[in-house]
Amino acid sequence: MPDRIVSFVMSGGVGSRLWPLSREDNPKQFHDLSGDGSMLTKTVRRLKARPAGETPVYLIASERHAERVLSDISPLGLNGGRPIFEPVGRNTAAAVAIATLQTIAEHGGDALVLVVPSDHEISTEAQFWQTVEAGSPAAQSGSIVVFGIQPTHPETGYGYIEVAAKGDGVAAVSRFVEKPDAETAQKYVSSGRFYWNAGIFLFRAETMRQAFLEFQPQIWETAERAYKAARVEVSGIYLPLSFYSAIPSISIDYAVMEQARGIAMATASFRWNDLGSWQSLLEASPADDDGNVVMGDVVAMDCTGSYLRSQGRLLTVIGMKDVAVVATTDAVFVAPVSHSQNVKKVVEQLEKSGRLETKFTPSEDRVIVSGSWRKRVEHWLFDETLPLWSTAGVDDVHGGFHEALGFDARPLGKPKRMRTMARQIYAFAVAKERGWTGPADRLIDHGISFIAKHGRTERGGWVRTLQPNGSVADPAEDAYDHSCVLLALAHAHRCGHQDALRLAQETFHFIDNHLEDNSLNGFLESPGWKGARFSNPHMHMLESFLAWHDVTGDRAYLRRAARVIDLFRCHFFDPESWTLGERFDGDWQPLPGDDGQWTEPGHHFEWASLLVDFAKASGQKDLAAYARKLYSSAVASGLNRATGLAYAAVSRTGIPLDRVSRSWPQCEAVKAAAALDGIGGPDLKPEIEARVARLFRWHIDPAPLGLWIDRIDERGRSVASEVPASIFYHLVTALMQYLDKTGGQVEPFPRPASEPDKPAARRVSA
Repeated sequence: MPDRIVSFVMSGGVGSRLWPLSREDNPKQFHDLSGDGSMLTKTVRRLKARPAGETPVYLIASERHAERVLSDISPLGLNGGRPIFEPVGRNTAAAVAIATLQTIAEHGGDALVLVVPSDHEISTEAQFWQTVEAGSPAAQSGSIVVFGIQPTHPETGYGYIEVAAKGDGVAAVSRFVEKPDAETAQKYVSSGRFYWNAGIFLFRAETMRQAFLEFQPQIWETAERAYKAARVEVSGIYLPLSFYSAIPSISIDYAVMEQARGIAMATASFRWNDLGSWQSLLEASPADDDGNVVMGDVVAMDCTGSYLRSQGRLLTVIGMKDVAVVATTDAVFVAPVSHSQNVKKVVEQLEKSGRLETKFTPSEDRVIVSGSWRKRVEHWLFDETLPLWSTAGVDDVHGGFHEALGFDARPLGKPKRMRTMARQIYAFAVAKERGWTGPADRLIDHGISFIAKHGRTERGGWVRTLQPNGSVADPAEDAYDHSCVLLALAHAHRCGHQDALRLAQETFHFIDNHLEDNSLNGFLESPGWKGARFSNPHMHMLESFLAWHDVTGDRAYLRRAARVIDLFRCHFFDPESWTLGERFDGDWQPLPGDDGQWTEPGHHFEWASLLVDFAKASGQKDLAAYARKLYSSAVASGLNRATGLAYAAVSRTGIPLDRVSRSWPQCEAVKAAAALDGIGGPDLKPEIEARVARLFRWHIDPAPLGLWIDRIDERGRSVASEVPASIFYHLVTALMQYLDKTGGQVEPFPRPASEPDKPAARRVSA
């Protein structure tokens, strides 16, 4: 018996065959399926229970699940091992290569390596280790040992191992075969020479290294580069995205096992189930006298041989036989038990249609009363925030608006960005449209007069930044700023400002002549720009075009918007990861390295609501699916699970790149949920309430009246040193839309006529 066996747990799967319970953000290894702990914790306990000899335990898991992994295993300990986090899944060959490299580095090439899945049900720890120890001599002698399960029935959901001769103990492997059809499976079982492949491996580290070098040198070399560049922290080893993503994605079975010589199989003495379907859970779980497995709040009458599970709601089932019924807070799955493996087809169909239910698990404690935040929102908007920013936020000396206030509501004297001036104009115009009785007209005119006097360029564009006194600080003509100016002027025009339309026409003329890409492929960041391209200014251009279409009804603006939508479809959106890229080269291809991986959950939310708006205006209904996918991606991969707030940035695979949570993405999440609710898909009213609640909990309630905490760290602590005025636009828009959504539709503000409209009275709460 070897003194040391180094164990590795592979915990990177999604387990889609157990949907709706198992999802991308909460796969099956984290679920307690049998009432005695999660699959992951039971696997770790099993490995630690070796009767004799050292057994350090390592985990190979997705970095996006790092917090969950650490919380699950911290009470257990790993016998000197540690977690290893993958930034992106690269299949089992990469995981085995990393396990081999880690073993050689810390324990030497002669050490035995045991690799096991994290989500299999195994009968007893003693029988498991008895089987492993039985295979150890073969592994020490240079064989790669696999573990076979004596089949009890023809199973089409498992891979099979054929051995040269039937017998107990260890036998030579003839071949591996993939999941067979029913007829072939019956032949395998009848022959007595085929075993189910348990997906467990035992080998000397040096044996596996040589196998990779012989059959898959590229996998070994790229894995070695990634391992050597890994970041070692107290919580674990973090593999670098740039190197790890270069490893070919292939299973260890295809990469090595089907080519290597001298493979041996140890026959398992333990009962085994991969719990890969609801049928397998029915077979593995304790049943009542009628053969039913009942989990959760379930009332079953006259049912037999069925798997009945409910989470978060009462489930009643009558007269069913041999079925699986699984209910969660947002989905119900029903199928004959014999067909439950086909749930994967349902998941694929849902993903094609952009449904959220495959990506993230809704919180069980969400508010379910629509409009429960109305009074707090109205009070904060109309009685705290608008009064403060319409006074303390206005520069009555030099003109325009202050760029930022301190937490004492005093101006900080910072340079005034054009986008902030425009957004303040917009916010006061929207407040007037929604019934604010404050001095909106005066404030709109105050802002427009300031930027028109100090912020114009000779070519008819707008400068990027002004000094506090109005002199030019940065004369660059930035596309982002021009989109913000257009948005402000649209709403100022709706409110009756006499110069808004003329200024907008001049701005459109400048954009067409100086910011239009010569290939009609979007907009340049500034005139003559030759550098990287960004999707964000295009999103804000889309926003402004939609605003002008809404204000005027002129479809020419909708045609402008359609060109941005084409860019979104062709370049910005990645259909594989459901993410939206930020940074591109001149041909709209993602930049190499980390820049090309950079995504912002807040922009996913923002695009989602804009896509819904464009779909309603244009009739392009398929955009609703894109919007749902963006929202789903942001919620599944872009949230800090400790606070529920969106991170500033994550990679395309959901790894946090900027862990700060700013206030504006939380506003955009409110807008996106409100836009998606009622257009097909799940009821998002509880989600809307939950998003508003988080916005107030973390960003608004801890701040002085009328202000907000813009930056929250990953532990929920404020790291804000000022209150940026540019966020006012996000807050006013999101919370006004929340009031619209929960209080009935507001009467549309009339389009401008020859005479400006009179100020509307403040709307009364519904």
